[in-house]
Amino acid sequence: MTQTILLVLLGALVQDRAASDLKPLPELNSFLQDVREHLHSDEFVQSKYTYTERTVFRQLDSGGRTKKTETKVYEVYPSLDERFTYRRLTSKDNKPLSAEEIRREDNAFDKKRREWEHKLERENEGDRKHRESEQRRKEEEDLNEAFRLYAFTMIGREQLEGIPVIALGFEPRSDYKPQTETGKMLSKVRGKAWVTEADQQLVHLEAELIDSMSFGLGILARLNKGTCMVFERRRVNNEVWLPAESRFSGTGRILALKSFRVDQETIYSDYKKFSVETLFNIGQRKPPAKE
Repeated sequence: MTQTILLVLLGALVQDRAASDLKPLPELNSFLQDVREHLHSDEFVQSKYTYTERTVFRQLDSGGRTKKTETKVYEVYPSLDERFTYRRLTSKDNKPLSAEEIRREDNAFDKKRREWEHKLERENEGDRKHRESEQRRKEEEDLNEAFRLYAFTMIGREQLEGIPVIALGFEPRSDYKPQTETGKMLSKVRGKAWVTEADQQLVHLEAELIDSMSFGLGILARLNKGTCMVFERRRVNNEVWLPAESRFSGTGRILALKSFRVDQETIYSDYKKFSVETLFNIGQRKPPAKE
């Protein structure tokens, strides 16, 4: 009886896979247009939610063995203006911060918040609309640049955690000259993206540097060719796709002198709808109890 059931299930699975394989893939340009219409930067989407961020940073030796590990946990209260995003450190190396340490953090943020409020008080309706318009324009400019910059190939259908997805490959076009600073960085990246077929949402992305990438004219930092990045997104509250995990592994130099080899993992969780009241009441929240 058990063998019969297994054979029936296997047959159904094979038939379903065969039917999926026979189904024509979407037309590439049309599919990419749908993806572009649904795509927003994670910075824009995350600005509507508070969340917890847990980062594990590993410093490696030349053989890839861990020399040092640092773990930090933050409560994040976001803003489209990065200057006003509050990343409230609550734990370091698996030890909760003391009430006094968190109080100092809150006081420093409260000072920044009052400066923000004072600035907004002087902002008229026209200034506010212009600021918000510039934020949206910058996001659109960066996304449009990415779609002009890359040559995409449709690899095929796959399943990620039970979700039907389309796998896409992307590589910088050799004949395209980037127009933005973001484009100049993206021109050194290639990879593969997995997008839901049902609603054209980015679920998983794997990328690698095909050339070294410098910051601050190469004086501040440089990432070496071969550095790898992985990003994962999940559907939250059955309404929006948000970052779930990111991983970074690579080598480079800081201040043109000190070389490094690192591996970093960041987990995003506990998403909650952001509100002005949440922001203004941060200092009134109790710090986490010691474990």
